[in-house]
Amino acid sequence: MRILTGFLLTLLLIPAFIAVVTLTFNEVGKAESFNDILDKKIHLNRTMLSETSRIAASNGEIVNEIFHPMNRSYVSESEIPDFIKEVFITSEDQNFEKHPGFDLPAISRALAINIHAKGIEQGASTITQQLARNQYLNHHQSYNRKLSEVLYAYQLERTFSKAEILEQYLNAIFFQNNAYGIQAAADVYFQKKPAELSRAEQAFLAAIPNNPSYYDPLNHFERTKKRQERLLDQLVEQKRIQLGDAEKLKTEPIVLKVKPRKNFYPDYTAFVLSELRELVTKQENINDPAKITMRIDELLKSGITIHTGLDVELQKRTASAVAEHLPYQDIQGAAAVVNHETGLIVALAGGKNYHSGDFNRAYQAFRQPGSSIKPLLVYAPYLERTGSSTNSKINAGSICVKGYCPKNYGGSNYGTVTLERAFTHSYNTPAVRILQQVGVDKAFSDLAPFQFEKVSSQDHVLAAAAGGFTTGMSPLEMTNAYTVFSNTGFYQKPRSIVKVTDRSGQLLFKWNDKPVQVWSPSTAGKVRELMQKTVSSGTAKKAAIVGQSAGGKTGTTNDFKDFWFIGFNGPLTAGVWVGKDLPQSMENINGQSPHLLIWRDIMN
Repeated sequence: MRILTGFLLTLLLIPAFIAVVTLTFNEVGKAESFNDILDKKIHLNRTMLSETSRIAASNGEIVNEIFHPMNRSYVSESEIPDFIKEVFITSEDQNFEKHPGFDLPAISRALAINIHAKGIEQGASTITQQLARNQYLNHHQSYNRKLSEVLYAYQLERTFSKAEILEQYLNAIFFQNNAYGIQAAADVYFQKKPAELSRAEQAFLAAIPNNPSYYDPLNHFERTKKRQERLLDQLVEQKRIQLGDAEKLKTEPIVLKVKPRKNFYPDYTAFVLSELRELVTKQENINDPAKITMRIDELLKSGITIHTGLDVELQKRTASAVAEHLPYQDIQGAAAVVNHETGLIVALAGGKNYHSGDFNRAYQAFRQPGSSIKPLLVYAPYLERTGSSTNSKINAGSICVKGYCPKNYGGSNYGTVTLERAFTHSYNTPAVRILQQVGVDKAFSDLAPFQFEKVSSQDHVLAAAAGGFTTGMSPLEMTNAYTVFSNTGFYQKPRSIVKVTDRSGQLLFKWNDKPVQVWSPSTAGKVRELMQKTVSSGTAKKAAIVGQSAGGKTGTTNDFKDFWFIGFNGPLTAGVWVGKDLPQSMENINGQSPHLLIWRDIMN
């Protein structure tokens, strides 16, 4: 009885409230009109519905759908079939074309039915009221909310046309299974656009929103089908279709073709989202972490498309190579591949058998680089400053500086050797001598353009010549830096994001990085030559690719805790790291050189 009394009270209050307010504020010359009051109190813009954002590969393929938090793609009124509009109007709001936002006769009918049933059997919300409740209010059952709903609905009708209200409504309503709006529903259940749906499929989808969990097509298909048939009967009763047409539509088979959420290549797309944060931070000059989080949230809810440099086939090959050559239970690996001609990151393997949400070793793992740092910190700075040739001589004998006494692999002393031999066989003692000659701080100044995140002044020591860093570098950082040798000494930080567009395809963001000349073309060419010799006759012979002029540099840290190889082939530069998450010796697999085999398979 209390519920029915409240329902009756709402029925009486709505017209009474409007009448009182109208009469009160229509006194000549004394006050504003009721409509003026609503204009001041209720500000309506076109509802900003949360939409699905997407990440696209270089070929345009959508590889990731970002539901933040819901799956919705807005479609215009012209893209929604007329038939499904008729179904919703017939089932939800038969006086939609006539009422001002609320339907007093419908409220009266619902009241009579509910009194007779001694409970709430039928509601009386119009399509406009439902839109007001979904977008501006909430679903809390109270009479204050109901009254606000009516006022918002009335204001919606004054602000938008009937066609615009129906468009917003059909984009707002919930179709279960995280599908919001008719476009998402058509895609999730039939993998079609709304305009491609048959009339039977349209009526089937229209059966869901009345009670989405009860009419969930995946769990209660028969319930949904029966309601579809009742809706078709209603269309006949309202003379919107012929009986024969309805019967034919009822017999048309409904075959669900459920589309799973797209979340391919999560190791790559995880980095894309990280880079998006950096891009927006820089271009909008936002320094507050909380504000940038809110801004990213806002963007991901607006239906953006993030266009990337992802090469789908290369990504598959990269992930496969890491998994294939690391069958050992506790040994992990990561790889990064950059097209140094376009400046785009084209593939990332975040770990062996990487899954969404995992720690991404490609850009989150920082490890000591071993000898892979030598081209960047030792040889390029030396060649740049001295103009030496690769045949110049250097002492590869023992050395001690203030208690630091590095050793060559196996403890050997080689006497005087060429730079080429010292480089290709990765001798440590000549590298330390070269760094000492250049000057530690000067050599580290050459690293500044590469923006190594964890490198600090504490690393400015001679031990860095052999890879002795406090924290180290990530595989992606090292790969990015090596692109300088394939770009005649110029460096422009490689990026995964090409551009970001809004739902209408308008450009929102793109990188505007400018290349910086780190070393001369002559120096870059000499280091490339040394790296090619390393692959053809040095420590990286297992990475040799038949008929190719590949080049690169190996790196192994103390006690075989990390294996590195970074190198180039054709337009690609790739870096591979192999190690254990908790650093431990991998001497038992040193002879197998998994890092070289992974790199070879990626680049071949």
